[in-house]
Amino acid sequence: MNSNVSQSLLTTEDTSPVSVINPAGASSFLLIGDHAGKAVPTRLGSLGLSDAEMSRHIGWDIGVGELGAALAERLDAVFVRQTYSRLVIDCNRSPDQPDVIAAVSDGTVVPGNAALSEADRAARFREIHEPYHAAIDAELARRDAFGPPTTLIALHSFTPMMSGPMRDQARPWQIGILHDGGDTRFAQALLAVLRTEGDLTVGDNEPYRMDLIDYTVPRHAYPARAYAEIEIRQDLLGSAEGCAAWADRLARLLPVALERVAAHPI
Repeated sequence: MNSNVSQSLLTTEDTSPVSVINPAGASSFLLIGDHAGKAVPTRLGSLGLSDAEMSRHIGWDIGVGELGAALAERLDAVFVRQTYSRLVIDCNRSPDQPDVIAAVSDGTVVPGNAALSEADRAARFREIHEPYHAAIDAELARRDAFGPPTTLIALHSFTPMMSGPMRDQARPWQIGILHDGGDTRFAQALLAVLRTEGDLTVGDNEPYRMDLIDYTVPRHAYPARAYAEIEIRQDLLGSAEGCAAWADRLARLLPVALERVAAHPI
């Protein structure tokens, strides 16, 4: 790839790095999808990977695009979603995180991410990472100017099994809720509501912990905005029926959790 600093990454053949589903949605929930897409800019080819590799969990959060669109419809919520693969650049990582442009992901070497120049890296930030976060900032500012407080819902999905030393084991959780700093009352309420379902194994900061690696929620929700990062196991989102079922369940439970928080203000 031409590493001239003036070289644009995206061409007229490429789609926008961010899309907003149901932009007039009236719900107080704002849905976001950091890894909802798996597109690759034309100039980057396939990053040296097969379609099968790009379609694995390393390329995107399987099911989140469809889940988010369905949930936006059911809740009348806005859904801001990323278009490009997390292997092009991971929008849930800060610029100084080593895996923001991963050279290796879950044991798969990514040839298109090897030996990038500073100009190459800068183009990915400038044209994909920054516009996505700017779109979230703009939507939050718009809502804060006229509406009730927004609850930020970050939608993610996780592979049923990760490879590698000490990680080759099945993950029992169907859903996990991630939280750490800021206002965690909604996340805690959502955990409690999910546990009343009876048919779910619910992870509290499982299968991942929200920590300094996460970027999107800390940037847009801390210190005082209500939020929850939702992780759903990918084998449950592998079909249209699975996505619809989870959209139905979350559309029923998210408002219940919000009501619990409203009933017990600080």
